Amino acid sequence: MKSHFKYFSFHFVLLCTFLMLYSKSLTSQDIHFSQYNGSLLNANPAFSGFFDGDHRVGAIYRSQWQTVPVSYSTFSIFGDTKLKTKNMKSDRIGVGLLFNNDKAGYANYSTNQFYISGSYIHKVNKDSTLLWSSGLNVGFSTVAFNYSKMTFDNQYDGNSYNSSYATGENFASNATSYADVTLGTVFKYLIKQRAFIQYGISYSHINAPKITFQNNTSIKIDSKLYNYLSFQYPVAANIDVMIELLQQNQGKYNEFIPSAMAKLHLNETTDQQVGLGFNYRAKDAFVARLFYQVKTLNVGVSYDLNTSKFMAATNRQGAFEIYLTYIFKKIVPFIPKTRVCPIYM
Repeated sequence: MKSHFKYFSFHFVLLCTFLMLYSKSLTSQDIHFSQYNGSLLNANPAFSGFFDGDHRVGAIYRSQWQTVPVSYSTFSIFGDTKLKTKNMKSDRIGVGLLFNNDKAGYANYSTNQFYISGSYIHKVNKDSTLLWSSGLNVGFSTVAFNYSKMTFDNQYDGNSYNSSYATGENFASNATSYADVTLGTVFKYLIKQRAFIQYGISYSHINAPKITFQNNTSIKIDSKLYNYLSFQYPVAANIDVMIELLQQNQGKYNEFIPSAMAKLHLNETTDQQVGLGFNYRAKDAFVARLFYQVKTLNVGVSYDLNTSKFMAATNRQGAFEIYLTYIFKKIVPFIPKTRVCPIYM
């Protein structure tokens, strides 16, 4: 009883910390994906090791706005695992590694991020129907741009662009770096076979990292609060429906994304599934999604159809995205606790 109280106290204090931090005014948007379930370590460090299996690896790629000159491409790769110490009966420690690369525009404005995450996964109920994980993410980021590819107003001679003219700009550097910290917690309740509800909350940039190319220390990255809710339930013998809600705030940006997907179970032996669904980002894009799973291999693709005012330039085309995750899972052999008498004796 005391041990359960200790775990609940720890998670409760962490959750209260989130709320107190969020009560302050949130002061650029981070890397994000339409298929947020394909990059969970970017969403919340508490997802480190929070899966059914031993080890997990994955990657996701996003190509955005290829029809306009200022295009974007984002790539992320991760790996995580679960550890157990001698004193642990059912709880686990999750450990993960995450790398992100993002490039935008003619000047190749690029971001490279490397994060190490850790989590503590607690089995609240003995039957594993209720799981609770809290995690910490610590990382290092570098941001840079190619100054030689940029043009400025001062280089216009009245008739045309002249590269020999002085730019009139004075950048102290074309690259900068910063350390970053994120906290998160996740709950998952298993209702029955193929049915669950899951909620996660994370708070990023707790250390208020500074990002500047002109030694202006007052420029900070906005903090971000990230809420994620998912619910899955079987509606037929071989059909599940999943509803997801994502809400995040960063600075002046507020994003709310509802999502719905239907999953069809094709083969129970190989756990083969196919799913079709959509997301909707208000005043921005409608996202079509396709999902496929066989055993522990998951593949997802999506396409954003632009609905914002920017569609005049994009011709409604938004972004293509694809992710892949694979879980390494050992099959534990059944060993009876008591001696079993063979049936032929």
